[in-house]
Amino acid sequence: MDMNVTPFWLAGRAATGDEELTVTHPYDGRVVGTVAVPTPQQVEEAIAKAHAVRRDAAALPVHVRAEALMHVSRRLEERAEEIAKLITAENGKPLMWARVEVKRAVSVFRFAAEETRRWNPTMQRLDTDQGGEGRLVYVSRVPKGPVLGISPFNFPLNLTAHKVAPAIAVGAPIVVKPAPATPLSALVLGEILAETDLPEGMFSVLPVPNERASDLVEDERLPIVSFTGSVPVGWSINERVPRKHVTLELGGNGAAVVLPDSDLDWAAQRIGLFSNYQAGQSCIAVQRVYVDRSVYEEFLPKLAEVVGGLVTGDPSDEKVQVGPLVSEDAARRVESWVDEAVAAGAKVVTGGAREGATYAPTVLSDVPADARVLREEVFGPVLAVQPVDGVDEAFALVNDSAFGLQAGVFTRSLDVAFRAQRELEVGGVIIGDVPSYRADQMPYGGVKDSGVGREGLRSAMDDYTEEKIMVLTGLPL
Repeated sequence: MDMNVTPFWLAGRAATGDEELTVTHPYDGRVVGTVAVPTPQQVEEAIAKAHAVRRDAAALPVHVRAEALMHVSRRLEERAEEIAKLITAENGKPLMWARVEVKRAVSVFRFAAEETRRWNPTMQRLDTDQGGEGRLVYVSRVPKGPVLGISPFNFPLNLTAHKVAPAIAVGAPIVVKPAPATPLSALVLGEILAETDLPEGMFSVLPVPNERASDLVEDERLPIVSFTGSVPVGWSINERVPRKHVTLELGGNGAAVVLPDSDLDWAAQRIGLFSNYQAGQSCIAVQRVYVDRSVYEEFLPKLAEVVGGLVTGDPSDEKVQVGPLVSEDAARRVESWVDEAVAAGAKVVTGGAREGATYAPTVLSDVPADARVLREEVFGPVLAVQPVDGVDEAFALVNDSAFGLQAGVFTRSLDVAFRAQRELEVGGVIIGDVPSYRADQMPYGGVKDSGVGREGLRSAMDDYTEEKIMVLTGLPL
């Protein structure tokens, strides 16, 4: 094995193939790693071994699964700084955010271990009806089968963790396909998993090119597909495999509503930071801001000051808050969308300039209603701000979107909070903060074009399993 080539993980063991993938740093284009790519025959072997071990995996004692998960959590914590620097190198996100991502992954595996230990069958007496005398039903949840986890580039470690951890927790083998731009973090996770006592075939990490992913998606031996990524790809997967259980965590154009009773300084700080914290490359980054007209003129300068003061540059610099996008092509696309909006009448309040793969944190006002920076997912550091006349108009505009992931409402009113929870067409409503808030243990997902199903450890464990009953008869209840 070439020591300069990072191996992939085939049924729990390190392996190399006939081809290699070069990983480059988004900020300056330097090579940060070379990754072995599995052959079609090796992909087949990974699937076959996941299928073969599925019953043994489901029968693993709870303590074996929980301890494997805790081992991963501990090792991620021990190697946190090394892995954070790896994330920055392959993804381009500032080191400060890469460290946060590692901490979150540490928690994800710990949460999974905890859920595994308390994830118990239930029992129910059936003699509530005359025909059920002497009968008791035992209800357990069993894995639907091996999982295919397809993870994106923007959170290369934590979003892989959200697929791997619940699979191990329920005793389901998993085959991971990381994003080709950012496979290194997932491969380190595979390295740590290989240190556990999980059986052969329990996990594989296969950095195959996207054009070869169809074989994985369509293979009947992987009955669950958990996909995080773009809207068109996600729904095309759903259409291609209608008899599989597919969970999709797709895009968004996150909205924040700022009402007069809120703390405007707090709202400006949170919105300004979390429209840009991954260079906007987060499905719950703030993209649209609706501000009550009575405070709009006061709020807009505050927001512009926060956004204009964000530190950009080399993501390995401790002080940098906003790094490059994942590629120069991605930055050019963002630039073209902003230019389109400006040509149609939008005004640049701050930002609006590109340098290589870096796009300056940008605030736009007077954006036409049909502009792509409002209607679609920018996935870049661009924020559109609009005044509104009250809660009715604000909530109507939040809902006027093909997406429905999360929304934030800055208010101190409980009445408005519960109205937002009832009326907003999103998977999650965050009161007093940005839509970008996510706790890894809570249910997380969207409606409309933002996807189907929920992540969060317990929710994903439910998604990967189905109920199975056993009725005991003739009991002296």
